[in-house]
Amino acid sequence: MEFVDTHCHPFFKDISDRLETVLDDARDAGIRKIIAVGTSLSDSQAAIDIAAEHDNVWAAAGAHPHEAGEFLADKDHRAKLEAMLKQPKIVACGEIGLDYYRSTTPKDIQEKALRVQLEAGLAAGKPIIFHVRDAFSDFWEIIDDYQGVRGVVHSFSSGTKQLNAALDRGFYIGLNGIMTFTRDHAQLDAAKAVPLERLLLETDAPFLTPVPFRGQICEPKHTAATAEFLADLRDEPLEKLAAATTANAVELFGL
Repeated sequence: MEFVDTHCHPFFKDISDRLETVLDDARDAGIRKIIAVGTSLSDSQAAIDIAAEHDNVWAAAGAHPHEAGEFLADKDHRAKLEAMLKQPKIVACGEIGLDYYRSTTPKDIQEKALRVQLEAGLAAGKPIIFHVRDAFSDFWEIIDDYQGVRGVVHSFSSGTKQLNAALDRGFYIGLNGIMTFTRDHAQLDAAKAVPLERLLLETDAPFLTPVPFRGQICEPKHTAATAEFLADLRDEPLEKLAAATTANAVELFGL
């Protein structure tokens, strides 16, 4: 079986200090493709550099909503992002979005950064990796101002209402280790309801380590643990889930 980790941050120190070992362990666990996702302009460049050096790693460029102020403060922010999105192994714009959970970044700044980056991603013809937390109402209003948006709602942890809103707009749903330790039955019900043809696997490494590896640093190899949990939750053969989520990742990101 083969899996794709569609969202991780291998440039963060917890992983970057031992990157080659982490990538070897991922291969041994059946994770054949990995997308390194930027959270700022500097992180995005680091993701591009890692992808250039490893044939099984691709990259996404963008600024997380918590980094929206820093992103906009760079007078060349749009030009820099547009240039990154033209790099050979860049397969998406992201992660971008809105996050109102304990955020110190004003909503208007987050919205401006989201719109700038969304427009750059659309102009580049790239799918978008969205980060949305406690902000779906505003998020959908923004998204519906644009045509032809393709992408994934990363680290999805809401209920079926927001799941259906995402599916109605043609988005994929990224699930990670949260599903293995959440006590929110609404989240699990939504995870069971994601159509197999719209499901993507991810780790968000080095964060959100799945059960039974809680307490350890999350790595791309842990994609397999989340896949095993979801196969059991959804009463699907693991082989079927692996094949479908891999095909979905290849389809969306052109891997």
